[in-house]
Amino acid sequence: MSLNLATLLRESANANPTKPAIHIGDVTLPYAMVDGLAQKFAGALRGLGLKPGQHVALMLPNVPQFTIAYFGCHYAGNPVVPLNVLLTADEIAYHLDDSDAVAVVVWEGFLEQAQHGFARVASCKHLIVAKADRADLSAAPGTLNFAAVTGAAPPLTDMHASSPDDTAVILYTSGTTGKPKGAELSHFNLFYNAQWLTNQPMPVALDQAVVMVVLPLFHSFGQTVMQNSTLLAGGTLVLMPRFDPLGAAQLIAKHKVNVFAGVPTMYFALLHHAEVTPAMLATLGQCLSGGAAMPVEVMNAFDQKFGTDILEGFGLSETSPVASFNPRGAKKAGSIGKPIWGIEFRLVDAGGALVTETGKPGEICIKGHNVMKGYYKKPEATAEAITDGWFRSGDVSTRDA
Repeated sequence: MSLNLATLLRESANANPTKPAIHIGDVTLPYAMVDGLAQKFAGALRGLGLKPGQHVALMLPNVPQFTIAYFGCHYAGNPVVPLNVLLTADEIAYHLDDSDAVAVVVWEGFLEQAQHGFARVASCKHLIVAKADRADLSAAPGTLNFAAVTGAAPPLTDMHASSPDDTAVILYTSGTTGKPKGAELSHFNLFYNAQWLTNQPMPVALDQAVVMVVLPLFHSFGQTVMQNSTLLAGGTLVLMPRFDPLGAAQLIAKHKVNVFAGVPTMYFALLHHAEVTPAMLATLGQCLSGGAAMPVEVMNAFDQKFGTDILEGFGLSETSPVASFNPRGAKKAGSIGKPIWGIEFRLVDAGGALVTETGKPGEICIKGHNVMKGYYKKPEATAEAITDGWFRSGDVSTRDA
């Protein structure tokens, strides 16, 4: 049995080849183009000598090259290592070395730091630079140009036959304790998390969804909830490389965006910006929040001012990421909702004993199809985090009646 995450892009491209997949600025990329460029990037990886199973790092903001490279890697059978674009040279070197990446694709604006980090990792052989100006195919010394290598490559139309449990993505944790660890997520972890999202009742048909992507694609929230689920459903992405409230509101109005997801600080910024009016956000049918606890007063004020219905969820990089969600029509403000289908939650105290008492705090433990395979090359850390299939989140919660 095979399952490859790139299938979700390919099937939507086959069904609606001319439909817009991505808007960015004044540029629109239809599904057939995005899928075709992903196949050509896969061909470029093969041309550079990469074999299935070797890892490719992406240090890209919210630009089409992220989506093209992400699915191109999956076409070729190369697990993706998304990196925060704000990493320092030392951090880049650590991530490339720890993940065993043999190639890294970097946005031109972050090239200097990437070059310094790349130079320290002998096992990483290829530095590929993506540029805003596609007409400029020149490459900095010691680098390859993304548009040039992709454009010259024959498309790899025969998708690699990954198994459901093969690693698709290695997502690095924030490293609040010690060095960041790479959570290994399988094709099934990520595919089913996106599939679950597309099955949720929405005020708009998901194949007609126009989805604002201000959350970074290198993060699990932006990657699964925004990119993967939208492309699986056949919707359209509106990419914004860097969030600012007025610019986001203008893009929502321009493209008639009907789905928005953000962290609470983004909702606060939109709510309190003097130039952001309800008319600009009038097309929003669904808003999603995660990444941090949403203050109830912000949620209520935003819903009231803009006529929306913000639904809050909870998850982690290690859980693909969605683990719980507020159901539409029955949300509870100030709550992370209920475990999604197929997922179990339990609360434990400091000694690991079950907490069953209503209102008593305990650490959230999660079990189900969304839990990572483990931390890459860190069996001790994996054994500490996962016991009998239960992942210890490190987050404390209470359960109501």
